[in-house]
Amino acid sequence: MSRRILGPFNRVEGDLTLTLELEDGIVRGAQAGSGLFRGFERILVGRQAMDALAIVPRICGICSVSQSVASARALAALYDISPPANGERVINLIHAVENIADHLSHFYLFFMPDFARDGYAGQPWHADIHARFKAVAGSAHPEMLAARATLMRFMGTLAGHWPHTMTIQPGGVSRTVSAAERVRLKQWLSSFRQFLEQKTFGAPLQHIAALDSHAALLQHAQQQPDADFNRFILLAAELGLAQLGPCPAALIGGPAYIQGADAWSPAGVWRNGQRDVLDTQQIREHSRHAWLVDYGAHHPFDDDTVPMPDKGEAYSWSKAPRLDGDAAQTGAIARAMLRGDALIGDLMREHGSNVYSRVVARVREIALLTLTMQRWLDEIELTAPFMTALPRHPVYSRGEGLAEAARGMLGHWIVLDGSRIQRYQIIAPTTWNFSPRDGDGQCGPLESALLGVAADDPQALAVQHIVRSFDPCQVCTVQ
Repeated sequence: MSRRILGPFNRVEGDLTLTLELEDGIVRGAQAGSGLFRGFERILVGRQAMDALAIVPRICGICSVSQSVASARALAALYDISPPANGERVINLIHAVENIADHLSHFYLFFMPDFARDGYAGQPWHADIHARFKAVAGSAHPEMLAARATLMRFMGTLAGHWPHTMTIQPGGVSRTVSAAERVRLKQWLSSFRQFLEQKTFGAPLQHIAALDSHAALLQHAQQQPDADFNRFILLAAELGLAQLGPCPAALIGGPAYIQGADAWSPAGVWRNGQRDVLDTQQIREHSRHAWLVDYGAHHPFDDDTVPMPDKGEAYSWSKAPRLDGDAAQTGAIARAMLRGDALIGDLMREHGSNVYSRVVARVREIALLTLTMQRWLDEIELTAPFMTALPRHPVYSRGEGLAEAARGMLGHWIVLDGSRIQRYQIIAPTTWNFSPRDGDGQCGPLESALLGVAADDPQALAVQHIVRSFDPCQVCTVQ
């Protein structure tokens, strides 16, 4: 048995280090380490409850809005209020823009450049992929960044600025939308959609949304092989990415884009081939292998985050969250299964969760959300309220807020002592997917997905693909 240490990975937010135990070049054990202590949960203790809205967006410059949404929902639970319909629509628009931009950046800048590496130079598709996706130099990058910049204009209009907006509040949004602004927003969305249809998908977005099977997806890719998403579909078939990085852990998701009593994608758990209710009371955080004081397995309302940097059995600053005692994975593939996406359901029945299905789910969501944004814009009632007034004092002493970042389920749990924060705990998507072992020695999802993969080539390409299919954002572990 030999050991190989990979990291820190580039094109990742924060530091990720993998320690692999190899036998004849095959991974037999893996440890996913997050090497940066953030301390945000400690920073929030003792502050006024509403101060969280100014602090938590600074956890990450990539999913800043997701942190705001989760915090606002936790505070809304404390104050027992809910936004009016217009407030929900604008929050959904702001949140969707951030998540779509994240999906685009992941596909074009983080994931696809790995296929332009010299290790694939012998493949018949390599020259094309190299020209299109090579890091910094690829022809796709300036086109995507220009389209992304057009989409991000939404943030200036609706959020004031990005990241770290203060527009999102427990009772809705702090600004209204005018008729002229809505016209401009529709024009920008139309321009962004044109890029997607011409470059990313090679077809109208309605056609992508209508694909209902893996066979239909392959047929579409073969008919439009020069579209960027289709390039991935075709090379994935040649490389067998549907067999790479399987993860059997349950899929979990929070409510994505709430609309009254419903959500665009509902909260839930997908396991054993069926959807179940997400019972957040069954969540426990483990710190056995984190550089934190180990209080045992506790619910976030009852847990704490106290550094212990000299702890001998630790290898990460990240905690290990578990649902009903088991590891769980989260992301676009979970959202797809929970909302009954036929295409992703077909992929899951065929191969389960793997590098291929995780990336397909994520890129497909770009098309689906862009179409839905058009509806949210149309539904804004210009003369109706955008925010519910906040009561003077909290009604409850505990509040939970769940949201869906691009990478998956994000949870905030706040406990008050009077009007001040006594405890604030956060579980991010990366905390779920890249967790270390728990108190029972159970691997996290990435650690499990790496088992059995060949990792003896110099660039560890298979390992890179598996890691990037989960898309680590180590700073979001927040501990």
